[in-house]
Amino acid sequence: VGHDEALRVRLAACSTTPADMQRLLADDGSVTVRAALAINPSAAPAVLDLLAEDRDERVRALLAGKPAQLIPQTTGTARDQFRERALAALTALVEDEALRVRVAIAEAVKEMPQAPRELILRLARDSALPVSEPVIRLSPLLTAEDLLALLANPPAEQTATAIASRPGLCETVADAIAATSDDIAIEALLNNQSAAIREATLDALISRAAEHESWHDPLVRRPHLTARATRALSEIVTTHLLQILASRGDLDSGTTADLRRRLADHAGTPPSRAASCVTVDEAVGIARAMQMRGELDEAALLAAAQHGEDRMCVALLAVAAEVPARVVERAATLRSAKGLVGLVWSAGFTMRAALPLQMLIARLA
Repeated sequence: VGHDEALRVRLAACSTTPADMQRLLADDGSVTVRAALAINPSAAPAVLDLLAEDRDERVRALLAGKPAQLIPQTTGTARDQFRERALAALTALVEDEALRVRVAIAEAVKEMPQAPRELILRLARDSALPVSEPVIRLSPLLTAEDLLALLANPPAEQTATAIASRPGLCETVADAIAATSDDIAIEALLNNQSAAIREATLDALISRAAEHESWHDPLVRRPHLTARATRALSEIVTTHLLQILASRGDLDSGTTADLRRRLADHAGTPPSRAASCVTVDEAVGIARAMQMRGELDEAALLAAAQHGEDRMCVALLAVAAEVPARVVERAATLRSAKGLVGLVWSAGFTMRAALPLQMLIARLA
């Protein structure tokens, strides 16, 4: 083939190139030629062995990204004869010093049910999170025992979080995660709607949730909450999340009625007392409850403005005008008198309400 690199690239990529010629091309001085051979699905096993140890990590990464051509697809004796050789090539790639090579193979086999189990376990134990995380999170070959062993001896700092995010996580592994002090992993577990969490485990997490506000939202949204768990949550969550609890369709009528009474009590608190320390989202929840009770009117808005409760004013105006709170906040940030007046008219209020709003939330003279 001489010095014609283009011809050598075509030969390397061609499915009918003889094995002897492929072996010559595997030692070619051009990385482009060797790369073309690495992605050739018809490359001979002996050639793949050579490429798995190629001096250029880009070639090894290309080979690692196509493990299907290394994994035996035949059955019987032919498969057994090829398996040992294929595993040797795969092992060389999994133990490669170059991170990009290990990442490439991890991304390629993370959901592959026919991948060699030895390979998956090696990747799952890799200390580099970009290598281990996708395999730990998605590989169907990892058993509950494998996951518990990884929790007991984590290869990377966020191993527990990756395990907690696995689809269909079983109760035994969920229990082990819940028993840790890893708040981020527990939050990931609670956000994993497909994870099976025992009732007792969920109750234990709710008892700890008062100190972990980031757990509140995923707890409120967990499927199949018991009445006991729901009542315990209602004691610690904000008004906005209490509203979500009260709107669940899977609770018994008595629990739902109790939640709605609690919500009404929150909404019935005068803005001057309830709104001084709430977030905008909480204020929106209060405003919506007031609207349902027929209490959201211009007088309520003026009362909030008189007491200097800017967040409550934003929420009341947003709910009355049927716009997101961020629309009102944007008009205030831009100090747009015209924008605020437009929102006041949309809410059905008068200029009597517009003037104090312009001063309070837009800081206009």
